[in-house]
Amino acid sequence: MRARAAAMFPAPVPRSDWSSRVVLLLLLLLCGSLQAAQAAKPKGPGQTHLNSIRIDGDISLGGLFPVHARGHDGKPCGELKKEKGIHRLEAMLFAIDRINNDHNLLPNITLGARILDTCSRDTHALEQSLTFVQALIEKDGTDVKCVGGGAPIITKPERVVGVIGASSSSVSIMVANILRLFRIPQVSYASTAPELSDNTRYDFFSRVVPPDTYQAQAMVDIVKAMRWNYVSTVASEGNYGESGVDAFIQKSREDGGVCISQSVKIPREPKQGEFDKVIRRLRENPNARVVILFANEDDIKRLLQAAKKANQTGHFIWVGSDSWGSKISPVVHQEEMAEGAVTILPKRQSIRGFDRYFISRTLENNRRNIWFAEFWENNFSCKLSRHAVKKGSGLRKCTNQERIGKDSNYEQEGKVQFVIDAVYAMAHALHNMQRELCPGKVGLCAKMDPINGTHLLKHIRRLNFAGIAGNPVLFNENGDAPGRYEIYQYQIQNQTAEYKIIGHWTDQLHLNASTMQWPGGGRHIPSSICSLSCQAGERKKIVKGMPCCWHCERCDGYQYQADTYTCKMCRFDLRPDVNHTACVPIPIVKLEWSSPWAVFPVLIAVLGIMATVFVVGTFVRYNDTPIVKASGRELSYVLLTGIFLCYATTFLMISTPDVGICSLRRIFLGLGMSISYAALLTKTNRIYRIFEQGSMSVSAPRLISPASQLAITFTLASVQLLAVCIWFGVDPSKAIIDYEDQRTSNPAMARGVLKCDISDLSLICLLGYSMLLMVTCTIYAIKTRGVPETFNEAKPIGFTMYTTCIIWLAFIPIFFGTSQSTEKMYIQTTTLTISVSLSASVSLGLLYMPKVYVVLFHPEQNVPKRTRSLKAVVTAAAMSNKFNPKAGLRPNGEAKTELCDSLETQTFSTKQTYISYSNHAI
Repeated sequence: MRARAAAMFPAPVPRSDWSSRVVLLLLLLLCGSLQAAQAAKPKGPGQTHLNSIRIDGDISLGGLFPVHARGHDGKPCGELKKEKGIHRLEAMLFAIDRINNDHNLLPNITLGARILDTCSRDTHALEQSLTFVQALIEKDGTDVKCVGGGAPIITKPERVVGVIGASSSSVSIMVANILRLFRIPQVSYASTAPELSDNTRYDFFSRVVPPDTYQAQAMVDIVKAMRWNYVSTVASEGNYGESGVDAFIQKSREDGGVCISQSVKIPREPKQGEFDKVIRRLRENPNARVVILFANEDDIKRLLQAAKKANQTGHFIWVGSDSWGSKISPVVHQEEMAEGAVTILPKRQSIRGFDRYFISRTLENNRRNIWFAEFWENNFSCKLSRHAVKKGSGLRKCTNQERIGKDSNYEQEGKVQFVIDAVYAMAHALHNMQRELCPGKVGLCAKMDPINGTHLLKHIRRLNFAGIAGNPVLFNENGDAPGRYEIYQYQIQNQTAEYKIIGHWTDQLHLNASTMQWPGGGRHIPSSICSLSCQAGERKKIVKGMPCCWHCERCDGYQYQADTYTCKMCRFDLRPDVNHTACVPIPIVKLEWSSPWAVFPVLIAVLGIMATVFVVGTFVRYNDTPIVKASGRELSYVLLTGIFLCYATTFLMISTPDVGICSLRRIFLGLGMSISYAALLTKTNRIYRIFEQGSMSVSAPRLISPASQLAITFTLASVQLLAVCIWFGVDPSKAIIDYEDQRTSNPAMARGVLKCDISDLSLICLLGYSMLLMVTCTIYAIKTRGVPETFNEAKPIGFTMYTTCIIWLAFIPIFFGTSQSTEKMYIQTTTLTISVSLSASVSLGLLYMPKVYVVLFHPEQNVPKRTRSLKAVVTAAAMSNKFNPKAGLRPNGEAKTELCDSLETQTFSTKQTYISYSNHAI
């Protein structure tokens, strides 16, 4: 059995793939029935055979054309295809006639043909194409005996040396798997699936049209040129549709910038409502208006019908492959739905010679085309048989006087040029092969009987000739033609619909956008984008798996848009601009002299300085008067100096910070208060020691002289200076810009604060020593509150210290409670300066203004008084405490004994007086 099978088939191409084995098995099953049918039919020129056209010749070429559409309800074939079927078939016949009449091409060799109808179905085409290999199957006649004993006569079918076709890629793939087994070259005029470029699987396949990889690239370029980035795809099930969409998706990913919303596949045998379902799928994402179509003619037509049924006229923008091209049949009665569609077609020209040939065809002169009568009835809407005409059907009987292009519309189908070029490619390859194998001989020779398919394939791949339209016809190593496309748009102008060329593609796109017109006659390019462009200052947050879809996120806070996809933080000293597209310097602020926060403290300071200078001037003017002497001139001048420095500190706090100003702030902010409270502490301590000593002994305490008091005061004040000097050594003073102080949540309100490098903690430490002196002085003031007011300044000093404590107790919560406020710099500076000035004003007002008042307005009281010894003073104080022990409990030292009252009434007037005791002024 194996030997017999081997005898039936010539040595096939050495392939071990499963598809070849399946095809071999099918051949074994079908060859017997085909041969029987072959033997039962008579042969003759133009004779129909197995629903095919046969034209006798020295060399026969096969032809595969979709004369009919795919059948439904179990029928293999459906309605007639006028353009895609009949036009292309006639183009092959036209090319064969031209070649046979050309004495320079294949001289003395006549080309014949065997043309089959694929019915737009790959399985039917496979069955039909077995006709091409019958002649290669050797017949075993050993079992056949004739009655007379003679040898049996077995008619051998014509040998097909090459095949023109097929149209559909799925059909070409199916047929190519058979033809390669028998080394029969195949040249397609319309199959563009990228899969057919695989020279290891389809090594005997070539095509005069470019593969869909070029077409897909051209379609991607169109989509990008229109600024569309969100599209859907629709593919007919099969190699052409699926491979085309796959190529488009791959190219779009490689180029970037195009995303697929929906990828829908139309089944080979679509059920009722299938196209409605496809439209519903496409409508799920209304932003994806553009639909990429790699579908056959029938599916395109039914898809447009479904879109019209769904009332989607003008919504979808169709981008069709060469299967749509410039065909009329898909858009008949769907003009408005198809308006604006952009289609692509391999660059071609209308062949005028074919037009003359085709419009001259009649039923009389075209009997070789067995489907021409059916075309005639379809084209002229008539019936050839009287009995086929039914009443009310609207049909008439054909008169045979109808003429194509006159009594019916005619436009040359887009692939006619390529059909003719495919036939000529086969003819030129045979011509070159004949010249090589039969040099000097006209016609066929023994070396071309039979014709070697592998040798013929080599000549096909070497071709480079001018086609029927003048374009070069050539093939690359995979049998593919170069990519040259024309771009069409289906437009409706003045109620007339037509395909208009809007550009072309040859390695790159050339598009004339000004000639494009969209649904409704608009000129504005419709949008098909997933997401709108983000505004300035917004970054794109890409949706996972969809690089064309994104959410726009605002670069908020102190972020700026670094690039399309990134927000970055501005540098610490910068803030984003209004659009958050760049960073700009943060404005620098300081306390200005004109600010309301500065005017009030300055006013207090100016008045305080004027008052201090006035007091000092008064004291200097009346330096030797009893009141000035009694107040302790030396300590008074020191105290007034401290008060002056407290007022002067306000100007340092408001001045523009620099190294000098910051250094002066460190020195004088605490120094003025230290000097003031050191002097007051020395006074209260002296009073306390005198009267404390007097209660135990009549001897004078040590260090109560003016020189000693000054020494003590300067010693206490020098501690402040020493601490400041140490601070300078550890951390030199400098001015800084603090960008955190007023770094608000709203960047527009952010400010950089020019200030000295003194933190809140450093400020407290700076004032801490002064506060310590103040608290100590207050304690001594409380202790000396029981001393008779006629002998000391305890009461004014006590009031001064109590008031000062209240001021600074109020200062602390205000100062630290506003540390988070955006007005921190203003509030804290104003609070500090006012607190210092108020402290100085309290001391100045309570301690010196009464003295100045007496000196200036009551000079009669500023006279020398009786001088008593220290012993008398101490004795009087002791007696005061002895006779009135509750005096110590009276506030502010209001201790007046009867003895004191008696003494004072004898010596002084009823008004308060100041008494001097030798050099021991109290």
